[in-house]
Amino acid sequence: MTTVGIDRVVYRQSRARRSTLVALLSTVVFAGVVLVAVSSAPGWPRVRDSFFNLRIGWDSLPALLSGLWLNIRVLIVCQILVLILGLTLAALRTLRGPVWFPLRALATGYVDLFRGLPLLICLYLVGFGLPGLRLTGLPTSPVLLGGLALVLVYSAYVAEVLRAGIESVHPSQFAAARSLGLSYRKTMRLVVLPQATRRVTPALLNDFVALQKDCGLISVLGAVDAVRAAQIESATTYNFTPYVVAGLLFVALAIPSARLADWVARRSATRQGAL
Repeated sequence: MTTVGIDRVVYRQSRARRSTLVALLSTVVFAGVVLVAVSSAPGWPRVRDSFFNLRIGWDSLPALLSGLWLNIRVLIVCQILVLILGLTLAALRTLRGPVWFPLRALATGYVDLFRGLPLLICLYLVGFGLPGLRLTGLPTSPVLLGGLALVLVYSAYVAEVLRAGIESVHPSQFAAARSLGLSYRKTMRLVVLPQATRRVTPALLNDFVALQKDCGLISVLGAVDAVRAAQIESATTYNFTPYVVAGLLFVALAIPSARLADWVARRSATRQGAL
């Protein structure tokens, strides 16, 4: 490396250290200002006792962790089912030819319905409507019904993300694969889907971060997850601290996924800039 190159690297490192120091200092100052403003408010002692009681928060932590474990299990199962159903819907929407119009119309209607339907309303319709039919074999567990509602709604969003990725692949890629003798299924599996998945991975990760948060809504059907456990503890102690602890647990669960989504987005942008 030449002297000019070494000087450039040293300069960039010094700028990076300076930027980090400035960011850290500004963050500390901002946090200090907010802390002083909040703690000097007239109602702060009462808010502190009602929302930030360390003893109550510690005592309620085991029940909240048990409920959070239920949320995590629901999240893992829902993520797998959402990917499968979303990919199926995206593949149906990208079919060409008039013979496939009924399947395209069905997939389009599904996406339009569940993207427009609020998740909370879908939870009520699925959670209370399906058991009301009293059909043999239908699940009645609030965990299963809540997970089903999450899958129905989020698969519509994921389907649109995957469809955008599939349609972003240049048609020449598809034509080249077919000219080599690959079937439509192999072309999608070996050529189109790998490229489409790489392009939409950041968007998919963001959807799954939102799914982590919305898994807490299954509590409206009676499932004892972290949110319902916080409600029970709050009603027992006449204190809102369990809600704060539950919120912090969800934030701690979402932060690694959010940072992973940011890293994938930066990596994708770097790769596209290098091409």
